[in-house]
Amino acid sequence: MIKADRNLKALVINILTNSFENNLSVNYIVKQDEKRQERIKALMDYSFEICFMHGAVYLSDDKKACALVLYPDKKTFSIKATLLDIELVIKAIGISRAGKAMSRESSIKSNYPKEPIYYLWFLGVMNNDQGQGIGSKLLTDIIKDSQAQQRPIYLETSTTKNIPWYQKFGFSIYNELDFGYKLFMLRRGDEIPIV
Repeated sequence: MIKADRNLKALVINILTNSFENNLSVNYIVKQDEKRQERIKALMDYSFEICFMHGAVYLSDDKKACALVLYPDKKTFSIKATLLDIELVIKAIGISRAGKAMSRESSIKSNYPKEPIYYLWFLGVMNNDQGQGIGSKLLTDIIKDSQAQQRPIYLETSTTKNIPWYQKFGFSIYNELDFGYKLFMLRRGDEIPIV
């Protein structure tokens, strides 16, 4: 896998916007109007910036898949992060929906442990390239990276067909949240070696 730099930002945003266009969780967050596609892109831009500052952004070797990783324990207050939050509300969520989004985020975060984690915020593969093992290879590399850092991986998915795929890699569901759709919370500890 390749650690992305700013020169690859547009590619990462394109992959994520494409692969999460119909995702229930993403569409719960972004305002549903004629600018929905632009709003999803704004959410992915925000996510890239936050992970670039407080985590890592990875691409598959063939640059058809990407992953955004956040280290919540390294996230600190900054003017830049605050400005990004404001921009997210204006460009993606909508001011009238900000409370709903913050409540959802708070519910999710309350389920994380206090210890340092490897939060896999997004893992996306271009729609036309799904089902070819590209995501599996990237997830294998992500697991190895998390093990090297001795951080358990935490993630959420609203896509039920993805659950068996994650379970194949040693993830287990530890909680479910209901936001009008089911959000499955998964984790994978360092104790499970990847084969």
